[in-house]
Amino acid sequence: MGLLSIIIPNYNKGYIIEKTLHTIFTYPDPDLEVIVVDDGSIDNSLETIRKFPCELVPLPNHSGASKARNIGALHSRGEFLFFIDADCLLMPDTLFYVRRAIDKYYNDRVIIGGTYTETPFDSSFFSTFQSIFVSYSELKNREPDYIATHAMIIRRIDFLKSGGFREDFLPILEDVEFSHRMKRQGYRLIMEPSIRVQHFFNFNLLRSLRNAFNKSCYWTVYSIRKGDLFADSGTASRELKINGALLIMNILIGISFLYSKKMILLFMILLLLCINLWISRRLIMAFFKKGYPFGIKALLYYLSLYPLAVIIGAIKGLFIYFKDGKVPVRMRK
Repeated sequence: MGLLSIIIPNYNKGYIIEKTLHTIFTYPDPDLEVIVVDDGSIDNSLETIRKFPCELVPLPNHSGASKARNIGALHSRGEFLFFIDADCLLMPDTLFYVRRAIDKYYNDRVIIGGTYTETPFDSSFFSTFQSIFVSYSELKNREPDYIATHAMIIRRIDFLKSGGFREDFLPILEDVEFSHRMKRQGYRLIMEPSIRVQHFFNFNLLRSLRNAFNKSCYWTVYSIRKGDLFADSGTASRELKINGALLIMNILIGISFLYSKKMILLFMILLLLCINLWISRRLIMAFFKKGYPFGIKALLYYLSLYPLAVIIGAIKGLFIYFKDGKVPVRMRK
C-alpha cells in the first residue's frame, strides 16, 4: 500500500493530544501523514499540535467531530484513512497491524476496525472497567454491527463517495450510523483484534455513570427509529440489555418480598442472578483477568449502578423519541 493518512479530530484535548501525537511520531514513517482538525478549541491545543510535523486544520467554530473528520478526509492524500480520537494513543505495533490488515483486505470492499487495549492510559478502576467492557463488546464478533471511530480504517475514495459522517446527527453514534449505511451499500465490517489504541478516559464514578446514561439515551432513540432496539450491537450488547432487564425484575421482586415476606421471592432473585451471571460469563471472565480484587469490584458495579444508569438513560431516550417522533439532530454545545 502507499500513503496512509491518520485523521484526528480535536476539541479541547490539549491535556492529552501531545501524548497521542508523540506515540505516532516516535517512529518516523515516510508513508504516513497525520492530519489534526482542531474543532474550535479554546485551550492550549493549537500550540501543542504545532510542535509536531502534522498538518493542522483549525476550524473557526466548534462544529462537532463528524465535520472535523470529514474535513480531515478532504485534506488527506493517502489511499487509506485511519481515524482515531485525540485521546487515543497508538501502541508501538499499531501501525504495523493497520498496514497488515490493509494488505490482507486490499481488494475487498471493507471497513476495518480496531479497539481499545484492556488497560487504559489512566489506570483508575472506572476507566479500566470501561476499557475492558468496550474491548470485549467490540471484539465479540469478527464481523460486528459497527466500527467505532477510535480505530477505523477505510479506503479514502470509498469514504468520500459515501458522503462521510452525518453532520446533522446525534451528539454521538455517528460511527454507528455510518457503519450501518455502508453495510447497506455492500461493505463488510471486519474487526482486527491486533489493532489497538490506548484510550484516556479520566473516569471517576460520576463520569462513568454519565457516559453510560448518555450512550443509552441516544442509542435508544436511534435503535427505536431503526427498528433494532434488541440487537446485539457492540457496547449496546445483548448481555447489557438483559443485565438491565433482570435488574429491574429483581428490584420489583425485592419490593414484593418486603411487603409479602414470601421466601420464594428470594429464590427467584437468586435464580435471576445466576441466569445473568451465566449470560455475561465471558465479560465477567474478562474482568477477572485483572485479578480477583478488580474482578469482584467490576462484577458488583456491572450488576448494580452501571445498568441502573443505562436504564435511566433508556427511559430518557424513550421520552425523547415519543416526544419528537424522530432522531433528533446534533445538539450543539
